[in-house]
Amino acid sequence: MLKSYKTKRLHVKDGRFRLDGQPYYLQGVSFFNALFNDAFNRSEEDRRAWLAKFKAYGVNCLRVWCQWDLNPKVKTFIDVHPDHTLYTEDGQVKDLYFERLAALLAEADALDMTVEVALFVVERYEHPIAPFPLWAHERAAAEMTRRLLPYRNLILQIWNENSVHVPILYETIKRIDYARIVTNSPGYADSVYRGTHEHNDLVDVLTPHTNRSEDEFYKAAVLELEMLMEKYRKPVIDDEPARNGTLKFGGREGTTPQMHIEQIRSVRALGAYHIYHHDMFQLGYGDPSIPPSGIPDPEFSPYHRQVFEWLKAHPTW
Repeated sequence: MLKSYKTKRLHVKDGRFRLDGQPYYLQGVSFFNALFNDAFNRSEEDRRAWLAKFKAYGVNCLRVWCQWDLNPKVKTFIDVHPDHTLYTEDGQVKDLYFERLAALLAEADALDMTVEVALFVVERYEHPIAPFPLWAHERAAAEMTRRLLPYRNLILQIWNENSVHVPILYETIKRIDYARIVTNSPGYADSVYRGTHEHNDLVDVLTPHTNRSEDEFYKAAVLELEMLMEKYRKPVIDDEPARNGTLKFGGREGTTPQMHIEQIRSVRALGAYHIYHHDMFQLGYGDPSIPPSGIPDPEFSPYHRQVFEWLKAHPTW
């Protein structure tokens, strides 16, 4: 079966990621709106150019969401629109956006890049938009799993910050694609809830959202990751760490680029992995924090550029 796969294969061996058998030092960036951003999806050439830029700055993984149909009155995030979702209300997968995801995966593969794909997001259900019933979640998860079979350079994340029906959805995916790396982001940062033992023991990789509240969050987060690694003996990704930016959506006042760099350095020293989080999508087009393209451009923000420049100079461990 593996012989028919088109892309390189991201897999886990001895608690570490490998890509086609070679050590893979996953270093990601939050790009939740990637499948719904016009500038990124203008053409194959545009996507490839942006991916090459990310790779040049030490980023080899994008974290993207399949649901971006949030309530714009509640979430001011860029590119939000009622149609910006991979799913119909009965859980069928929309061809247009799936084709964008497939193109992203193929183009990422050419650069030895990977993608973390969040199937469902709790933000979709935090406001008066009717939630999917369980059967629709199962249908969407099953169809996405089938369609993604040829693409081995990705991690499937069941939820962003939720734990509803995780065992059922995990088994739905595994029945179709046992070899797929499946994870779940169980809850908000700063909550005691880091996922139940049952869920953490079940999934293939752990993707917690680590501490944002303590003054030395960059130290507290590393202790959380260390505990998870020691207890579960599987890869751990610092999936959505603290960031500067608007307090309304989880940012922190007083953070410095040096704090983020220290957190990344310490996470690497543990043998864990890191996805750089930022504020370049939260406050709407025209805000000084938002790139005009809506893409988390490593060169746009003087603040974030310091972190990206460090990653560029330290692309592996």
